[in-house]
Formats: sequence, structure tokens, C-alpha cells
Amino acid sequence: MSNPLVQAFFVGRAVAEVINERLERSITDTLSELGKLDAELKEQMHQFTEEVIARANRESEVNITTNTTTSSDSQSGDVQTNIDELRAEIALLRTELQNYRSQI
Repeated sequence: MSNPLVQAFFVGRAVAEVINERLERSITDTLSELGKLDAELKEQMHQFTEEVIARANRESEVNITTNTTTSSDSQSGDVQTNIDELRAEIALLRTELQNYRSQI
């Protein structure tokens, strides 16, 4: 290769090939890391969802148990007393509603 122009051509071509290979490797590695990150995020989201649902189910079971106990206690009480308390609450709500409407 005595001709400098031919040598410059081949050097330029080799530089372009090396840059292309490194760029390709870099992009591949980056996409691979993004894929791993995406998989990890999906797994974490799945675990988070499962934990939230499990906690909600536990709270629901506790609430149902508490309400069942409360319902059985209130049923054993005086029915007329319960009716009177409900009527008093309704009367109070009606009064509050009338006061609110008169302020508007």
C-alpha cells in the first residue's frame, strides 16, 4: 500500500466499522439492561399488588368479624331503643339539612 490515498480510504473504512461495532454493542447492552429493569419493575409491581390485596383481604376479614360481633350484640339489645335512636338521628339530620338550606 504505497498510495496514501488508498491507505486513508482503508483506515477510514476500518474506523467506521469499529465505531459501528462498538455502537451496536453499546445499544445492545443498553437494551438488555432496559429489559432487565422492565422485568424487575414488573415483578416488584406484581409483589406490591399481591401485598396490597392480601392486606385488604385481612382488613376485610377483621371488619367482617367485628361487624358480626357488633350485629349480634345489637340484636340482643332492645329493638325499641334502637328504633328510638334512629328516629332521633333522623330528626337531627333533618334539622341540620334545613339549617343548611336556609343558609344558601
